[in-house]
Order: sequence, then C-alpha cells, then structure tokens
Amino acid sequence: MATAVPPAASRIAVVTGASGGIGAATARRLAEAGYRVVLTARRKDRIEALAEELTAAGHSATAYPLDVTDRAAVDEFATAFRTVGVLVNNAGGALGADPVATGDPQDWRTMYETNVIGTLNLTQALLPKLDASGDGTVVVVSSTAGHATYEGGAGYVAAKHGAHVLAETLRLEIVGRPVRVIEIAPGMVKTEEFALTRFGGDAEKAARVYEGVAEPLTADDVADTVAWAVTRPPHVNIDLLVVRPRAQASNTKVHRETR
Repeated sequence: MATAVPPAASRIAVVTGASGGIGAATARRLAEAGYRVVLTARRKDRIEALAEELTAAGHSATAYPLDVTDRAAVDEFATAFRTVGVLVNNAGGALGADPVATGDPQDWRTMYETNVIGTLNLTQALLPKLDASGDGTVVVVSSTAGHATYEGGAGYVAAKHGAHVLAETLRLEIVGRPVRVIEIAPGMVKTEEFALTRFGGDAEKAARVYEGVAEPLTADDVADTVAWAVTRPPHVNIDLLVVRPRAQASNTKVHRETR
C-alpha cells in the first residue's frame, strides 16, 4: 500500500528564481495545488508582487529575497523552516552564445555559480528539512542543454550538465530516505527574459531564437510538468522528464515555418 501523502495545505514548497518565467509559473501552479509557496529571487519587488497576487487569490505565499549563490544568506533562509515539502531549484540562466575559443570566462563562471552552486546551496541547506517532512521532493529544473551539446552553447551546456549530474548523483546517495529527486529538462521555452538576458538585451538576437517556431513551450507548460511530477504518489519518482515543443526534435533540429 502506498504511503499517504500529507495534505498539500500543510506543506511548504520553496521555488527559486520565482521572479518571472518558469519560476513564477511554477509557484502559481503549486499554489493552486494547495502548497504554501515560498518565493525566492533577487528581485524583491517582483516576488512581493507575485506573493500579493497569490494571496489575493486565496493562496498562501511568502516572498523572501535571496541570492542562491550567497551561501551565508541561504543558510540563514533555511533556519526559517522546521520542514519543507518541496524544493524547486529553478534559478539559473544562460549568458552569451560564443564559441569556446572566444567565450567570456566570467559568463561561464556566473552560469556555473547560479545553475550549479546555487542548486547545491539550496539543496544542502534544505535537505534536512525535506527529510524531516517524511515525504520531501527536490526538483532540479535543468535543460535539454544538459543532455546534448550545440555550437555556441558550451558554457550553458556545461553548467546544465553539472545540474543534471548533481540531481543524478544525489538520487543515488539518498536512496532509502524519504526524499525524491526529480529532474525536469525543458527544451525551447519562450519566456519574456531568457533569450533577452542571454544576448545582453539584444531584442533582435533574442527574437531570432524563436523565429519561425509556431509554438515553442511556454513557462506554463513547464510549470504544469513540474507540478504533475511533484504531485505523483510518494512512491513514484519521475527521475528525468524531457519536455520539448513538437517543433523541436533535438537541440539542433527545429522545424521553422517560412513565410
């Protein structure tokens, strides 16, 4: 017989990178599923506005400004909880699309710090709280970039591969404990900021990423996938779920319509 799942209303879900895009959409979906969501990101105004939106809709939501790469701040954040039911490691992002020969080492360092060390910091700090819940879930939002290389993407690919390996290794190391480890690897997702940030605010370059693709994934598509995986019965672990738009067969094979 499967273990009964504690009611979502009594459980806390921490979502990093919740100031926009996939993180904000995931927070909304988990709140709708009954979780008490804790929104973290560096942009205080954005997460406070989202917390107000969710609270006005009758959900439980708290904003907590946090830089996931600041270990002291993360450790202090963790002291606020006795138990945590879900941790969604979503904070991350890409910078640049230069080849290895000319890539900016600082961009690589920043991507690694956010995508990998940030995930490590939150996971280490909250793992005892997830254990204490009796039914914890760690979600790592990686990327198809972490599973296949493409030209101009080595820095981001390396960082997301690091996040993938972190999830895979953690799952091996804590087997037998009441914590699941889920990796969600999205392909092409069109959000308001991802490509724009990657190309340093160059709107023309950002638009070309999605040019001719009729229906790339949305943040809501990925959030729905995360929420589905998290709400499976406790004995069911979705180790890895790759989600792409129908138009994308791989990182380098995308159907683009011509006009």
